[in-house]
This record gives sequence, structure tokens and C-alpha cells, in this order.
Amino acid sequence: MTITDEEQRSLRERFRGHWQDGVPFNAFAGLRFERWDDELVVVRLPLRHELSAHTGMLHGGVIAALVDACAAGAVMAGHDYTLGSRLTTVNLSVQYLSAAPGEDALAEGRCLRRGRALHFAEARVFGADSGKLTATGQVTVSITGRHRIVKSG
Repeated sequence: MTITDEEQRSLRERFRGHWQDGVPFNAFAGLRFERWDDELVVVRLPLRHELSAHTGMLHGGVIAALVDACAAGAVMAGHDYTLGSRLTTVNLSVQYLSAAPGEDALAEGRCLRRGRALHFAEARVFGADSGKLTATGQVTVSITGRHRIVKSG
């Protein structure tokens, strides 16, 4: 299958919207993709009581989900859609370094290596106000087949 550069750009932008608003957990968590390109994806996760482990502290599982969404997004933001578009996380590793109480989280994700089906990415999570590094993570994803984006509504 051949896809023009314009079609690639269009698909990348459609997946940005899907990642933010079409994935129910991401939408519920309030993830906001502030940057989405082939070099870097930046995601803000607002601190909300429903996402906390303790008052003013994001739950570790939510941080893991942020790492996954950000790193997988970094793969999709620069992906060659002739190779497919159905993404599945096959490995996720998170290292928790510290807390940033009372702050939103800001994650930066980069794709490290693109393969035919497996892609490797990393994300770093910071306190949005302090810039304090709170977690790092590595994600391996598989991309095969075609994903049909259904508009949320």
C-alpha cells in the first residue's frame, strides 16, 4: 500500500486526536497532548482526586498509564502508516524516582528505534511546575493491521 506524505500527516494528526479523546481512559484521565511530532510527544496529566493514591499525589498506576500513552504516542506521531496502525503494548517498564506532590505531571516521550513491527520508546515524567523528574519508563509496542478510528461522541 502506498500513502502520500500528506496522507501520512493526516493519519498522524487523526491518531493524535484519537489518543487524546478517543481512548476512553486517556479522555477520563484528562491527558492533553501538548506536542505531537516525530521528535517529541509532550503530554500533561492534571492532578485530580480521582487519579490520586493519597491527597495531592498521583497514583503510580496512573503514572504508568501516562508513560505508556506518551511513549506509544511518540511511536505513532512519526510512524509510517504503510506498516499498519493497530498498536499493542507488549512491554512496559516504569521506574519511580520521586514524587511531586500537588503538581500536574508532564511527560516527554521519544521513539528510540523503529522496526517493521516492533518499536521501542521511552518517556520521562516531571512535576509540571517544579520540573522535578519523578519517573522514567520504556515501552515496546507492536504495530500491525489497520485500526479504524471511531469518533467519540
